[in-house]
Amino acid sequence: MKTKAARINLITLLLLTTVLTTKGKDIHVAPTGSQTGEGTRVNPFGTIKQAQLYARSFVGKEPVTIYLSDGIYYLGETLEFTPKDSGNKEFPVYYKALNQGKAILSGGQKLTLKWKTYKNGIWVAKVKGDLDIDQLFVNGIRRDMARYPNSVAGKNVFNKWDLRHSWKDQEKGNKAEKGSDALSPERIAPWKNPEGAYVHAMHAYLWGDMHWLVKGKDANGELILEGGWQNNRPSPMHKKYRFVENVFEELDAPGEWFFDKRSGKLYYYPLSGTDLEKATVEVVSLRHLIEFNGSREQSVHHVNLAGLTFKHAARVFMDNKEQLLRSDWTVYRGGAVLFNGAEYCTVSRCEFDQVGGNGIFVNNYNRFIDISSCYIHHSGANGVAFVGDPDMVRSPVFRYGPQDYENLDLTPGPKGDNYPANCRVYDCIITKTGRDEKQTAPVQISMSFGINVSHCSIYDVPRAGINVSEGTFGGHVIENCDVFNTVLETGDHGSFNSWGRDRFWDPSNANVDREVAKNPRLPFLDMIEPNILRHNRWRCDHGWDVDLDDGSSYYRIYNNVLLNGGLKLREGFNRLVTNNVIVNNSFHPHVWYKESGDIFKNNIVFTHYMPAAMTRNMTIDEKWGETLDHNLFTSNNIDRLKFAINGADTNSIVADPLFLDPEQGDFRVEFTSAALGLGFENFTMDNVGVVSPYLRAIAKTPVIPQIKIAPDTTPVEMENPKDLVFWWESRIEEPKADELSAYGVDFGMRGVAITFAPKHKKAWSLGLRTGDFITQVDGTAVSDMDSFLKTMGKKKKQNVVTFTLFRNQKPMTLEVKTKE
Repeated sequence: MKTKAARINLITLLLLTTVLTTKGKDIHVAPTGSQTGEGTRVNPFGTIKQAQLYARSFVGKEPVTIYLSDGIYYLGETLEFTPKDSGNKEFPVYYKALNQGKAILSGGQKLTLKWKTYKNGIWVAKVKGDLDIDQLFVNGIRRDMARYPNSVAGKNVFNKWDLRHSWKDQEKGNKAEKGSDALSPERIAPWKNPEGAYVHAMHAYLWGDMHWLVKGKDANGELILEGGWQNNRPSPMHKKYRFVENVFEELDAPGEWFFDKRSGKLYYYPLSGTDLEKATVEVVSLRHLIEFNGSREQSVHHVNLAGLTFKHAARVFMDNKEQLLRSDWTVYRGGAVLFNGAEYCTVSRCEFDQVGGNGIFVNNYNRFIDISSCYIHHSGANGVAFVGDPDMVRSPVFRYGPQDYENLDLTPGPKGDNYPANCRVYDCIITKTGRDEKQTAPVQISMSFGINVSHCSIYDVPRAGINVSEGTFGGHVIENCDVFNTVLETGDHGSFNSWGRDRFWDPSNANVDREVAKNPRLPFLDMIEPNILRHNRWRCDHGWDVDLDDGSSYYRIYNNVLLNGGLKLREGFNRLVTNNVIVNNSFHPHVWYKESGDIFKNNIVFTHYMPAAMTRNMTIDEKWGETLDHNLFTSNNIDRLKFAINGADTNSIVADPLFLDPEQGDFRVEFTSAALGLGFENFTMDNVGVVSPYLRAIAKTPVIPQIKIAPDTTPVEMENPKDLVFWWESRIEEPKADELSAYGVDFGMRGVAITFAPKHKKAWSLGLRTGDFITQVDGTAVSDMDSFLKTMGKKKKQNVVTFTLFRNQKPMTLEVKTKE
């Protein structure tokens, strides 16, 4: 396996050789060309397929450039590159727009229609041919299927509702008004024939989304649904965040449309000012516009796409079924551009405009795929996805659940090489992804190695900006990226989000602690090299800036600026977090293992740590990780020093860091700053995001927050054990806000958590455990600490009490015999 430096040098060499090679065979294609064309500028070919077949006579012998003149190329069928189309390092092959962005590859077709007025502002036209119309573009913009609730500009979840993040608003939001729900009997009753409609709904805990095809109505007038498999930790539909589309009776808003395939009639409610007689109307027919289809033995190589625009790829949410190991994700292996078995291929200076599924999908064996200087926006699913073969994973588990330690394969690394490796996403704007599928990301990485994401501007997305589904196989470098305005439609995530539910991982921390004590190398069997996050700027206003979830291990996180949501480490091993600036927030340790080996040092932190489900019993000195120390805090709030009993911050200090220019996002410190004495080192903070001038001209940047520095050197008393709440010889607390993530519950859920249940004490002996999150007692909801204690006080004379609770992020009931 090549080192990271070697990988970067090889990519640089690839770019230099392709850029410097200019002479060779030029072939021309134009929409106005003909089948009898000669491929010259004067007499071009009429289709890209013609040019491709002609180019095969020259590839590998001299550089070949297929120039695409301005216009729309309606492909008709997917353009497939095979090993026969391959160039080589000396003689690469280019498919290049003559003028950047003006050669448009379309997976659809243009309709010629004669419109007539229908009623209520709606027009109708007869469509020729046997078409299935899933997307309609009018004058280049995708319009909504007839839906309820209607789309509203400026809203978040499914373009209708504002997403609420406090538990109070969540609780209110889950109570739909009578008749307003898309699936209420009152709503469904007028629908004469909803077969072919779709139901889209968020996960009950807002972890993602699910989709169903309507097969019709049953005898009770309820919808017959098929689907719901798009989430690897499925749940009931969210009670509020859901909608139905493709229902004729819901065609009631400008911009909506409905196609009746039986009659061949297309109905459209045009926006004000639209002249349908002159409007360009297009529909979608292809899922994939271009496929690179090779293999490890015979790859497609040195074929490059440059300056092209990709449009009109089909939606694929109903085929998003494949489980991605124990992450929450499922996937559809396809995209507007699909790589299978390719090497040294590039996609540069291209635009992906409103494609219905993934923009670019790098599937299984691929090496040195370079995606650079692209503008990817309004895709239905992921922007760029790298996904390997689960058969390469040793002892794979595909659903959230326990590991079989007795039969665990202990051989390090993958079984083979059928996965993406040594690929790069560089200098790209990726925004407004996940228009149809919310469990997606601008950059998604799973079962891959050595993916480099650098100088990208990523923003305005429903979930994480960059997502790493599991530790297999590590070696990823995320650097110089600007990632913000994320987690707009989901919950319990961050601008960066990862899982590490690898071979070592089990929902039970006790099991993991036991097995890792026997074999300390267990957490690192699946990771070849650590993942690195460096020199990035992160901002998440609806979650954490950086969120390393369940078991994420072997990370190096340094020289990052976190602007709002802080940094979270849940479970996991061997995370080194150093030299970061965490603005107006702090470090969130969640549910750590006893011997995590984690290090958090030399950081500038604004507020006290925010632990969740961590041992904080004042009579037990349990150290957190290897080192939490030598950090500078900007305020000496009352909670900060209470974590000293867990071995934290013996040498940390409180001081004004003396930032140079925080209003402009420069959080470097003056030479007299006390942070430098603690080991903090200044680093460049203005080298994030895209670098191409034409991309920088359109890229957004995050809002720089007004910093809140209020240093107070007044000594703070340690937390008084008498003030702690103990119940049945265990410690209980009332988790709020971000702490709820530690228990695997929705931010809107309320209850109390057992933060420490000592072995053989009363609560433990009766079956309760550290980490239990109690929501009900004998069917009565407990919303806070007071209601829980009052409810339990009323149960003193009962012999049996039944608790409804979450344990290891799963709901369960526990019957407790309080008296023998």
